[in-house]
Amino acid sequence: MKYPIEKTEQEWKEKLGEERYRILRQKGTEYPHTGTYNLHYEKGTYCCGACGEALFESDSKFDAHCGWPSFNESIPGKVQYISDVTHGMKRNEILCANCGSHLGHVFDDGPTKTGQRYCVNSLSVDFKE
Repeated sequence: MKYPIEKTEQEWKEKLGEERYRILRQKGTEYPHTGTYNLHYEKGTYCCGACGEALFESDSKFDAHCGWPSFNESIPGKVQYISDVTHGMKRNEILCANCGSHLGHVFDDGPTKTGQRYCVNSLSVDFKE
């Protein structure tokens, strides 16, 4: 798939560093309860850690007690959804629609009015006030 921002894998590795590259470009996951933004509730915007695209507003963040930052919705048009059947599960993977980087997964078990829980790796995003 083509994205507005494209780089070679070597360029992504150089830009992101080892851990961010593993999560954003190789679809990795950080350990639960270890991420910087898990219990972070300042007002602002969460942006793609690879390309800087705005993805989630802080007003949509909630504590899902799952160990990862959780949001009940994304900024419209900023997240791409891909069926993921790895690890014996059927899930919906979420990617940055601007660069195709892996963010996490979205589930239909959220306790808020949307019923959705965007479960995101802290290393997949940067926070801007």
